[in-house]
Amino acid sequence: MPPTVLDVRRADDLRDVVHRAVQALVEGRLVVLPTETVYGVGALGLRPEAVRRLREVKSRKGDHPLPLAIRGEEEALDYAPDVSPLFRRLARRCWPGPVTLVVDDSHPQSLIGQLPPEVRKAVSPHKTVGLRVPGHQVVLDILQMVAGPLVLTSANRSSRPEAKTAQEAIESLGDDVDLVLDDGPSRFGQPSSVVRVRQRDFEVLRAGVVPERALKRLASFMILFVCTGNTCRSPMAEALARDILAQRLRCRIDQLEDRGVMVRSAGVAATMGLGASPEAIDVMAEAGLDLKMHESHPVTETLVRHADVVYTMSASHRQAIVTQWPEAADRTHLLRADGADVYDPIGGPRERYQHCANEIRAELSRLLDALEL
Repeated sequence: MPPTVLDVRRADDLRDVVHRAVQALVEGRLVVLPTETVYGVGALGLRPEAVRRLREVKSRKGDHPLPLAIRGEEEALDYAPDVSPLFRRLARRCWPGPVTLVVDDSHPQSLIGQLPPEVRKAVSPHKTVGLRVPGHQVVLDILQMVAGPLVLTSANRSSRPEAKTAQEAIESLGDDVDLVLDDGPSRFGQPSSVVRVRQRDFEVLRAGVVPERALKRLASFMILFVCTGNTCRSPMAEALARDILAQRLRCRIDQLEDRGVMVRSAGVAATMGLGASPEAIDVMAEAGLDLKMHESHPVTETLVRHADVVYTMSASHRQAIVTQWPEAADRTHLLRADGADVYDPIGGPRERYQHCANEIRAELSRLLDALEL
């Protein structure tokens, strides 16, 4: 019997499409889903008969694992409770998106151990599991409504090209699937990048949408300094931190990113594109550092999400960030160890800027020593 096809683009109510897909999955059916990479075919991870059928439809032989689609970074910890900071960094920066992260799942508290044995064998034959959070809202909505993960793989038989459209998926899988959600051509039209993540390094197992060079950048340790307007305190902190780190890593400042470290600054009330204050430029120049090319930048969701650690110049800056992005609370700290604010020198004489720079440098020497870079 041909599969039922639902046109996502013409749906009067997307909730109905999501509910029908959820119902089909719960009933143990196979559903073709649009993602940002290529079309996928999914089965509910708690239905071993559906996963068995999925392997048969894919003509998947041997012990080649099937990946799991999950809701997000926090759920990944259910499957790999002891993931490395590198894994969390890549998950935070790449998800939702076209990257599958492969990690050890041998921890005794891993939820892999609670999946049906047949499903466990299908997704983790080698004590590793591939996890992905697809960057497609319909799939994310489905994941929010089902109990357990989806076993989600490309909607093609093993010998056929990946399906970039719903029609290509139907031509490849035919009547072996039950429901197809058609949302037009896939955004990227190529599979996700598959990345094996260890404690301190990673390996690209399959090239995909995100190239290895971009992954290396995404894997870098990122420090973010935040003040109000991003014209005085945080730019000076950024410049001083780069200088200290370059000395400790024995490289030039412009080589820091090649060494896996990024340093950024922003302001909670910053206007885009303003230069650093003249006094801050002068004080940094005296230290051999150049702020002439600095352009102010407001704090954004992307900056906060990507930052491994955020240092704020005042308690009010930290509160502003934590209020808007509560998930960043454990990564956001005051620069000063005593909890006091770094005094804002704006509008003051050059001596006040020099005092501020000295204060920042002293705090950075302590903080950067404690970071595991």
